[in-house]
Amino acid sequence: MTRENLAEVLDEIALLLELKDENPFKIRAYRQGAETVRNFDGEIVELAEKNELNGIKGIGEALRDKLHELASTGRLEFHEKLRAEFPPGLFELFDVQGLGPKKVKALYEALGVSSIADLKAACEAGNVAGLPGFGAKTQVKILEAIALKETFADSFLLGGISPLVEEILELLRMHPEVSRCTVAGSFRRAKETVHDLDFLVATKEPKLVCEDFTTLPQVESIIVCGETKASVRLKDGLQCDLRAVSNAQFPFALQYFTGSKEHNVAIRGLALKQGLSLNEYGFTPTHDTAVIPEVNEERDIYQALALDFIEPELRENRGEIEAAADHTLPRLIELGQLRGTFHNHTTASDGHHTLEAMADEAMELGLQYLGIADHSKASFQANGLDETRLTEQVRAIAKLNASYENFRIFSGTEVDILKDGSLDFSDEILSKLDYCVASVHASFTLSEEEMTRRICRAMENEHVTMLGHATGRLLLKREPYAVNHAMIIDCAAETRTIIELNCSPMRLDMDWRWWKRARDKGVLCSINPDAHSTMGLHHLGLGIRLARKGWLRKQDVFNTRPLAEIEAFLKMPKTKR
Repeated sequence: MTRENLAEVLDEIALLLELKDENPFKIRAYRQGAETVRNFDGEIVELAEKNELNGIKGIGEALRDKLHELASTGRLEFHEKLRAEFPPGLFELFDVQGLGPKKVKALYEALGVSSIADLKAACEAGNVAGLPGFGAKTQVKILEAIALKETFADSFLLGGISPLVEEILELLRMHPEVSRCTVAGSFRRAKETVHDLDFLVATKEPKLVCEDFTTLPQVESIIVCGETKASVRLKDGLQCDLRAVSNAQFPFALQYFTGSKEHNVAIRGLALKQGLSLNEYGFTPTHDTAVIPEVNEERDIYQALALDFIEPELRENRGEIEAAADHTLPRLIELGQLRGTFHNHTTASDGHHTLEAMADEAMELGLQYLGIADHSKASFQANGLDETRLTEQVRAIAKLNASYENFRIFSGTEVDILKDGSLDFSDEILSKLDYCVASVHASFTLSEEEMTRRICRAMENEHVTMLGHATGRLLLKREPYAVNHAMIIDCAAETRTIIELNCSPMRLDMDWRWWKRARDKGVLCSINPDAHSTMGLHHLGLGIRLARKGWLRKQDVFNTRPLAEIEAFLKMPKTKR
């Protein structure tokens, strides 16, 4: 039983109660309980198991007893009885973009829809359009969402599976017959989504390690288990492969199974030019005069081919091999170089934690500053702030800053970019803030030309410090809106607007494929978690991984700068930055 298991059960209870039209305060209590569990600074599972949750804000007596039952027995009778009142497939519907509890309830009661297959059939038959609150457009959007879900059925978010990877690696490290282990594949290369996980171990007992791998607690079923390889399906549907090799083979296997395929093909081509054949087991000579280089670590392979070591994130055959040969690879940014971050939310809009709690967590992470950018009024669905509430927040931030010595909160806003490119707040209001993140939150269906013009007009505003989530994408859920990246980057360079790398696991936007162009144009990046809770601030590490994949260095990232430099920068007019 993990922290996330506890929170997921509480979230599902809230959904079930909503389907039953239960008291909204009761529903909210379970949702808040789930957030408390996720963000509690302590061993909440252990405390729940010992029934020692008294006094924790957000967990009342009823929730305390349920969490104790769940943590100590692995099940919750109340939850199981609620679940039994509905068909199992009904819960799939909540994963369809645009469907909330009210619409799921309407579909179930009016049409008997209890699975995605039922929903698809009902839409294709035209039955959904006639329901109150739906209509023909909603029916089309549901079919599009189902098609998108089917496309990404075997894909998983990089940020979503990172904790799972660490759990499995820790178990492999503990194995007495494993001398080295790591994860390879697209996860190691920091691809934003992955289809499977590739684990690699060095061992003298490959068959035993493979057999033990198939018995890990996360495993649902065994696909294959052989002498040196095992493949399993985890309980969440993710496939995991294990390769067991000797210690001498480990560097070669790591390089090979990290990929990408295109990178490896080019590397093998270089090896052949030097009279060497390279595969996952080692170097072999292609003629009698070739000398086999000594390889103990992965970087020795690249050195043998007269290349600087290429970091895993760069291995996509997008110029990294040529740069390694010319000794011009960038020194990539590292997590320890971040000094603060921007674009974070509080309970003033749709965040889960107060201004004070967010600041405390930022300081706990060792940051020097934190930018607060709650939503503006046009984002009514996110409880966006109007001018009065924003002014009150600016005062609250100033008062809190007076109590800090070596930390500062910057007052900002995530202001909506309206359909015509104007902003949701006047210049007069924006001028009173330390900074401004401008983002698109509505009217996603504009043409590429219209959307690009809309965003560029917003960046031309002298008060817009940075552009938020450039394409509005939600990975595996919503496609990005059409926008001309090259023109956006060029406009940012011309207007001296920072572009954020939104490192929320579902966004990772702007896409890593465009950051090298932005860097070369002199556009600064700000790695922002778009945090809606204290735990959201912890996604900064994911942002670093994607920044590295985008060839970014310390000097390319705005929030690596110390507090004094940030203060001076934000006081300067955009034209002089």
